[in-house]
Order: sequence, then C-alpha cells, then structure tokens
Amino acid sequence: MDTLPPLAALRVFDAVARRLSFTAAAGDLGMTQAGVSYQVRLLEERLGGPLFLRKPKGIELTALGARLAQPTHQAFDTLRSAYAPARDAQTLSISTLPTLAGNWLAQRLGRFQIDNPGLAVRLEASEHVVDFAREDVDVAIRMGEGNWPGLTATRLFEVEFTPMLSPALAERFGPLTDPAQMLPVPWVSGPDPSWQMWLAAAGVSAHCTSSPRAALVLNAQLHEARAAMAGEGAALLTPRFFRFELATGALVQPFAVTATNGKAYWLVYPPARRNRPAIRAFRKFILTEAAADA
Repeated sequence: MDTLPPLAALRVFDAVARRLSFTAAAGDLGMTQAGVSYQVRLLEERLGGPLFLRKPKGIELTALGARLAQPTHQAFDTLRSAYAPARDAQTLSISTLPTLAGNWLAQRLGRFQIDNPGLAVRLEASEHVVDFAREDVDVAIRMGEGNWPGLTATRLFEVEFTPMLSPALAERFGPLTDPAQMLPVPWVSGPDPSWQMWLAAAGVSAHCTSSPRAALVLNAQLHEARAAMAGEGAALLTPRFFRFELATGALVQPFAVTATNGKAYWLVYPPARRNRPAIRAFRKFILTEAAADA
C-alpha cells in the first residue's frame, strides 16, 4: 500500500512550513489562502494530528510538523535540483558579502571560468541573507559560526581583523610602535566591539578603552577602507582583503597582531544540490583558493 500523502498537500505543507504563514505560502504557490488551508487540513487528517499551532499573531510548527518539515524541504529541494539540469549546465549564481566579493572573490573568478568555459557565473554582492527556496541563487558565502539549519556549510577561512589607516594619519599620530597608541587615533565604526577584541589581543588594558568617542559607522569593510584611505580614521580590516592597498601604500597596517571574533567565512548551499557539477567544481575551486591564500 502506498503510504505517501498526496503530492499537492506535501507541496503546500512545504511552502507553509518554510514561511510560517498561510498567506505568504498562498502567494508563493499562486493559490488562495482557503486552498492552502484545505490542503493542510487534508494532510493533517491523513497523518492523524495537527501540523501547525494557530496563534493570534501567526503560526508555528507542532512537534509532528517540525519532525516532518526538514525531510519534506530536502525532498522538494532534491526534486528542484533534478528538474533544473539545463540551468545548472549554464549558470552558477553566487551570493556573498560586498567586501569579500569585491576585494577577494572577483579577482579569482576569472580563473574559475577559464577552467569551466561552458559555465556562466553571476556574482551578487549584498549583506542580504538569501533564502535558497525562494531566490535564484545556487551557493552563498556567509560569515558566521557555520550553523545554518538545513544547509551544508564548508569552512573557508577565519575572520581576522587589525587596524589600518592612511599613511598621512599614521605619520600624524606616529611613529606607531605600541598598540596603545591607537587609542587617541580616530576610529572608523568606533562603536564596533571588534575594537575591544583587537585591543585585548594586542595587550592593551581594558581600562584604556572606556572613554566613548564619536565615529563613522559604515557597516562594511569595503566602505570603512575607503574612509580610512581618505584619512577619516583607522579601520579594522581583514588583511587578506586589502593586500593590494597595503602593497601600494594606500593603507598602512602598523601592527602584525590580528584578532578574531570566533566566526569564519563559509560556503553554503542546500544539501540536495551537492551533486550538481557546477557546485562541485566551485566548491573544489574555492577551497583550493582559500588554502593557497592562507
């Protein structure tokens, strides 16, 4: 006897479980909200228990719903992957952060395309965290701890940062030979707790960091580096992303000591896509590049 519930009901359950909204799922599926509710009710009757708890401000999965949601997501991801071979053979869409895209990945993608001449690569640079189920993106490179539920995450390299500033600003406050000398220097994105981490790693006493200061807050290393090169202040930057600026003298790194916040950059994608030739090729390429750049 076939115990698999109707595919239409499973498709609706997958959409509602991803969005935790009957209205949003109806929009994604091109159905009415009543139609979505009907399919969920059919599935609940088939399973003999509720899949969602209806609450005044929304819905949430029951224990039964939570147990079934992940394998259902993976099954539909596998189906989407299986029915998209033509697209995969032509295009690889990558989403990542602006600084990593502009100052590290973009200069390497040419080599990847030379090795894969039949593959078109589209790079999207944004702080936005993509939803693989709803957006036309194949893989992403994210910063974090590697714990994104439902995604395969492969560690590339650790997040590291150290102060950099313009030669003119370094001369004005220098010669900079002691990390404590960074305290009177204007800081770009000064409220960032990463400054406290770097000062601690450099052996600067915590009591030296208590005085508040006004600062630019730019929220991306790419922008902070531009402000630092313009002499607006010292910025905490990742050395591997700014080797050209350091080599040409646009930026100065006065101290070798770096700090980390415990996070790393990760290549992520849904596990159902792991066998796509384009993703396998890109995973091998990016791991080789990350290792060579250590």
